[in-house]
Amino acid sequence: MGNIEQLRKTPEVSLAQLEADISMGRPSTSLASIALPDYVEHQDGVPRVGALSAEAVVRDYEAAAKEMEAMGAELIDAAKKCEAMTAEVHNAIAYMRDTAAAYREEAKKIFKRIEDCALFTEDVRKTCEQVKRRMIDGPNTN
Repeated sequence: MGNIEQLRKTPEVSLAQLEADISMGRPSTSLASIALPDYVEHQDGVPRVGALSAEAVVRDYEAAAKEMEAMGAELIDAAKKCEAMTAEVHNAIAYMRDTAAAYREEAKKIFKRIEDCALFTEDVRKTCEQVKRRMIDGPNTN
């Protein structure tokens, strides 16, 4: 009960002075110039201090909601950048696959060329051996 008596002994708060103090705390705008969001409406008979408190709270919530929406827009932008990067990665992967296929095709050509050269060299070696035997054995041997 001591607390109740102390509250009664405090001087009354001037609502006009309170509103002026609040307005002074926000020098760039006054509370009256900040429109309430469409989703709230004052009830009839609400005392001025309650209305001002409710307005302050809803404005803070609205500011936070707008920040969240702005963050959502930033996330959408980041997602678009990720999608673009993903598309670039897919293009790079396709290029790597094409390059790998070209390397395999080139390896196949070189492999065949080397084996063709080896067969040709083997034929040349056999021909040289035959010519050499003919030279040693003479022209009558067949």
